[in-house]
Amino acid sequence: MKLFDKLRAGSRKDGVDDAPESQFFTTGFHDAEVSSLDSVVDWSQRSAEIGATKLSRSTGGQRLFELWQQDKYMAGLTSADLERCVKYFHFYTVKANADLIAQGETGSFMVVLLRGAVAVDRMQPWGDRLRLTEVRAGSLLGEMSLVDAAPRWSYCTTLTDSEIAVLEASDLDRMIAQDPAAACRLIGSLARRLSLRLRKLSARVAATSPGG
Repeated sequence: MKLFDKLRAGSRKDGVDDAPESQFFTTGFHDAEVSSLDSVVDWSQRSAEIGATKLSRSTGGQRLFELWQQDKYMAGLTSADLERCVKYFHFYTVKANADLIAQGETGSFMVVLLRGAVAVDRMQPWGDRLRLTEVRAGSLLGEMSLVDAAPRWSYCTTLTDSEIAVLEASDLDRMIAQDPAAACRLIGSLARRLSLRLRKLSARVAATSPGG
């Protein structure tokens, strides 16, 4: 109930804009089993490593808005919600062969692919990368680690020059504090996506199990 208590608290209006800033998601990285917060890879560090360049908010925001309007898992978000959510994202262009996310790191951001293609690979114990899937515009990457502050499960590498939207944990906290209704519906949409992903994974495991 902690999250929803925070959302409800943030939605109270008393005529004074002095609501405390939410720390729900950024605090999660303090609680996670990481040796130091210095080991958390934030977007500013990753963007510098891969040479990401800023995309205009008007262009990136419009692309994100259009993609999510067509996304059935974002159906709980109204057009007004989408417009409010967009202002908490940051937009970038990234060259091909860039690791947006690295397996094993603890990252404090998620990525929405706006244009281009990204490979999702998992490093095997013998040192080879196993290609799990390739994703296109509209796909979310890294949202699970944003929610639970656990290490990343795979590499996400651009296959082409790409455009992305990035949401950091601190910006999600800011959204909860400043626009709790839209934040609640966004988190609900992320939860539906995660549930679908887990169901698909369970089905694959069942199909490959003896007797499946």
